[in-house]
Amino acid sequence: MVVAVLALVGVFLTFYLVAYNLGWTPPIACGAGDCGIVQSSQYAWVGPIPVSAIGLGGYLALLVLAIMGLQPSAARSRVIPFLLFAGALFGVLFSAYLTYLEAMVIQAWCRYCVASAILITLVFVATLPELKRLWGRR
Repeated sequence: MVVAVLALVGVFLTFYLVAYNLGWTPPIACGAGDCGIVQSSQYAWVGPIPVSAIGLGGYLALLVLAIMGLQPSAARSRVIPFLLFAGALFGVLFSAYLTYLEAMVIQAWCRYCVASAILITLVFVATLPELKRLWGRR
């Protein structure tokens, strides 16, 4: 349930960034930080896809998997815990790369990106107990 709640927060956070990147919202409200600089950098897109859309897809996938994992019929599944753990691990590694870009290349920080990095780290930590399920231990 913790993963599902954290992933839902991630969905809302990244949807806001996707909406900004696609021009659906006015300039990003950042307060402290340089969100506009980060979001308009060349690293904010992978080809035609905003990085925030990749994050949105990842959080949606984690949310769906977490809800599926709560179903009684999935209690013995090893696929769901593996996908949750692997997805969260990928998210943490990708987020670490993006954080590196913010710090060392762009030299600007977006508070929404930092919040997402913290959030995916919490999701990853919350998936660690799933390893017991993965190895068949309860």
